Amino acid sequence: MAPPRHRGRGFSRRIQYGLFFGYVAAAMGVVAGVALVLIARFDPLAFEGIRGLALDATTPVTAVTRPIVRGGGSLAGEIGGYFNAVSENRTLHARLANAQRDLIQARVLAFENARLKRTLHLVGDQTVPIVAARIVGSDLSGTRRFATLAAGTADGVATGQPVRAADGLVGRIAEVGSHAARIILLTDGGSAVPLRVVRTGEAALGEGRGDGALEIHSTTVGGPGFQRGDLLVTSGVGGVYPPDIPVGVVTGTSGEIATARPLAEPAKLDFALVLPQVAAPPPVEAPAGRKH
Repeated sequence: MAPPRHRGRGFSRRIQYGLFFGYVAAAMGVVAGVALVLIARFDPLAFEGIRGLALDATTPVTAVTRPIVRGGGSLAGEIGGYFNAVSENRTLHARLANAQRDLIQARVLAFENARLKRTLHLVGDQTVPIVAARIVGSDLSGTRRFATLAAGTADGVATGQPVRAADGLVGRIAEVGSHAARIILLTDGGSAVPLRVVRTGEAALGEGRGDGALEIHSTTVGGPGFQRGDLLVTSGVGGVYPPDIPVGVVTGTSGEIATARPLAEPAKLDFALVLPQVAAPPPVEAPAGRKH
């Protein structure tokens, strides 16, 4: 037998019960709502009591769910804070990198500024230099100590002229070409410079040892001697080096002999000044009739 074409909802008893209880619940809700409205309208005190009961009934549920809600909000805030911290951290790293680059550049500029100031002060204190040129090479073989200067006869450089840097005396011109010159350094084994001890005014002679240091000999018998830390300057004697150019600092003593470290280290030099040679005193003529 074929099933009926249209089956009503009442065919399922479960659906029927569900609809019935739904209608009953809806009717009870409407009745309860109307009753609450009437109570609130005609008996406010009773309505306040009902509200208190509702509040007491919902408080435990609120107490249980509140930490969960707050925890969720806190978790969301922490997640947001984490991503914000990552962004701020990247920004701070970028700023730090820029600050480090600026600091390095500032140090380079400060070093260059200090070097130029020393050079300007140097030129102001001395006679007008012949030329300022770059030191382009050095020769430190054996006991010989030479440096190459990028200036020659075309720039007014001549053999025997003293050479100094901002820190002190470098040496003198030993050989010269058209556009380059060779400097014999103070520490060369064949170099000798008349000196004066600033502390005592005592005359001394500095000779190169060929190992980067100077050997200082006192020329005054029974003088006060040397002390560690004594500053040595040129005395101007001999007609080669101008007076009062810083030369070195005493690092060790042994009787009337001392060891000194030159102030102008050739390995750290970039520029040097070639100075005019001090005019040598005229030779003393022999008496008439005396044969040489």
